Amino acid sequence: MSSRRLITPSERSKLDPFVVATGDASPRDQRDLMERPFFSLAKAKRTRPILYRTGDVCVEVYAVPEHGMATIWDADVLIWAASQIVEAENLGLKTSRFLRFTPYQLLIAVGRQTGARDYKLLKGALARLQATVIRTSIRQGEHWRRHQFSWINEWEECARRDGRVEGMEFVLPDWFYRGVIDRSLVLTIDPAYFSLTGGIERWLYRVARKHAGRQPRGWLFEVAHLHEKSGSLAKPADFAFDLRRIAARQPLPGYRLSIERRERRELLRILPSKSFTAPVDGAVNHLGISGVQAIGTPGVPVSGFRECTPRSTLWPETTIARPNLESNLESNCCSGPVRPEDNNSDASPCAEAPSTKHPTQQSLPLPDRKTRGKR
Repeated sequence: MSSRRLITPSERSKLDPFVVATGDASPRDQRDLMERPFFSLAKAKRTRPILYRTGDVCVEVYAVPEHGMATIWDADVLIWAASQIVEAENLGLKTSRFLRFTPYQLLIAVGRQTGARDYKLLKGALARLQATVIRTSIRQGEHWRRHQFSWINEWEECARRDGRVEGMEFVLPDWFYRGVIDRSLVLTIDPAYFSLTGGIERWLYRVARKHAGRQPRGWLFEVAHLHEKSGSLAKPADFAFDLRRIAARQPLPGYRLSIERRERRELLRILPSKSFTAPVDGAVNHLGISGVQAIGTPGVPVSGFRECTPRSTLWPETTIARPNLESNLESNCCSGPVRPEDNNSDASPCAEAPSTKHPTQQSLPLPDRKTRGKR
């Protein structure tokens, strides 16, 4: 008697594809990912889990030895996906968790090269994003305590016989997708973010953007609290030393850092500066508005409306369906202070507790290059 194996159909067969054809999009990040330790901050492989808990919020991140944990460089894929989804919805287009795109689109948007090695590294990033398992209580309902998912449910590449990759598609988890289409959970970020080469620098920019925004007095953190918040595996003294070196170099676009001391406490103040290369505080609920400049922007009218011409894709038979007319909320909500006595803000406090320390892993390295200028 022969046994028959039950074959589960692909999740993609149940979803309408969102074909990325909107051109450039202002980079946008998901707020929950900006303030919690979801990623490894180093390029060496990390298999030790992140176990973070504060109050009723918990974040657990697990990796498999074969691939290691997804890194903050791998998170560029999620930033790019969120940017494309928000841009398409701003243009009245229907989106989906099922994305179809060309690797060239993604690599160029996040400031990478497009050689064979870069395509190989992209596939490595997708493998880590799929292999990393997250358990979290963030954004769960009253009777639901924990959600488990991977950053990418499944992915596939379309390649020629010579091995050249021409198209890709992947499916995002529902938890992430819902956090993107809810505009109160999305923030625009400076395109210069992609030129930051250090893991702590990248993480620190996201923390600065999430907490300090453009508040005149910025935000004040205890260094020990930042160490817990990062999920880093570095010793607290080494982590503090890294922060001092970053503050001395001032690499964060749009923010200035300074070290302060109060009694025996060492603190890091994050202040907004005027050196933003992009309008990171604009709302995202205006149809077609991109905030582009009138000079040096070919094909875009002076009014600021983005010219949206479709790009060639491998799926010409696929069209982007009816507009999604859901109302869009303001994207730039201020976060409350971790320590009310240190941060003068009207927002609700957002205190966080320690996570385990944080190792490293290999991912998409950033080439040395200058930022692509203003958007």
